[in-house]
Amino acid sequence: MGFFSRNRSTTAVAPAATATTPSATATATAVAVDPALAALTGDYTVDASHSRVGFTVRHAMVTNVRGSFADHEGTLRLDGSDPSRSSASIDVRIESVDTGIKDRDAHLRSADFFDAERFPLMAFRSTAAQQLGGDRFRITGDLTIKDVTRPLSIDLEFNGSATDVYGNERVGFEGSAEILRSDWGLTWNAALETGGVMVSDKVKLTFDISAVKTAPQA
Repeated sequence: MGFFSRNRSTTAVAPAATATTPSATATATAVAVDPALAALTGDYTVDASHSRVGFTVRHAMVTNVRGSFADHEGTLRLDGSDPSRSSASIDVRIESVDTGIKDRDAHLRSADFFDAERFPLMAFRSTAAQQLGGDRFRITGDLTIKDVTRPLSIDLEFNGSATDVYGNERVGFEGSAEILRSDWGLTWNAALETGGVMVSDKVKLTFDISAVKTAPQA
C-alpha cells in the first residue's frame, strides 16, 4: 500500500520464477518490506502549533466563511509494514473556534450551534485505513459532535517525513471531508428575503497535520 510511498526507497522484489525455482508461485509474488517505510512505524503526537483543523461553509448563498479550531490534540499510530493497521485520534476544543469575527465566534459557541458549554469537545476516532493510490488514502472513523456520533471518511495525502532542526522525526498529512452539519444536530438557520438560507448545511472540514514521533519507552 502507498500510505507512506513518498518516503519510499527502492523496494526489493523477489526474482522472477523459473521452471527450476522451488515454490515458484510463492517466490514470484513475495515482496520484501521496504526498510525506509518500516522505519516510520511508531506512535506520533500531533504538533498543534504546526497543524490546522479548519472548516469552510457557504454564507448567505454567495460567499464562504472559513474558520479553524486553534486548540486541538491528537495521536497517530503508523504501521509502515502494514499501513492498513494505522490509526488516528483527535480532540478539538470548541471554545477555540476562530472565524476572525468575535460576534460570529460567540454565536458558534452558543446553544444555536455547538453549545460549547455543554459539549466542549469534538472528537474523531479512526476505525480503518484504506489505500486509494500513490500517497493518497482514506481514513474512516467516528466523528462526535454534541454527543452525536456518526461515521466519517477523510481523504488524506501523505506529504512526507523529515527530521527537523531539533532532531524530531516528523510526518505530515493534509486532507478534507464534507459533512452535513444537521446530521450532528447543528440545525440553526435563518431565511433570506431573496430566498435560500443564511448558512449552508454542507460543511467542508480540512486537516493539515504535522506529527512528531514519540520516543519509545525504556
